[in-house]
Amino acid sequence: MSGSTKYWLLKSEPDCFSIDDLAREKNKTTCWDGVRNYQARNYIRDDMHKGDKVLFYHSSTNPPGVAGVAKIVKDPYPDFTAFDPKDKHFDPKSRQESPRWFMVDIKLEKKLKRFVSLDELRKIKSLEGMVLLQKGSRLSVQPVTQQQFEIVCQLADKPAPAE
Repeated sequence: MSGSTKYWLLKSEPDCFSIDDLAREKNKTTCWDGVRNYQARNYIRDDMHKGDKVLFYHSSTNPPGVAGVAKIVKDPYPDFTAFDPKDKHFDPKSRQESPRWFMVDIKLEKKLKRFVSLDELRKIKSLEGMVLLQKGSRLSVQPVTQQQFEIVCQLADKPAPAE
């Protein structure tokens, strides 16, 4: 178990699984499965821990942005969807005795008072170093700093900026 809280941004396409879908889950909790990128997998397997905080991000939508805050409620464990030939995330090279893919369970803490768009995040000077805002950044699992996490949450509590 990690000695200190880490902060993450998890991307989900809202037409596949949205913040509202998470809110409807039993105990507002679900497994974060289907990650099939090795760098994202490594973050999950090696760096995520129960108690870490998550920015829940809607991607592949117009506009993309942060929709809520969640918490990791179960340490990483093998992604069982990789073992099921009927599952869309099946990976025939992943074996139960040597799993290739991992997941965590997350629980919704809150839906943000307002959606914070990617364009709005790009305009905040103190967020310049955020992985999400780097050119070519496409990972579905990304680390964020505590400061970046807090800035995004504070933005959600303020009125939307005038266009």
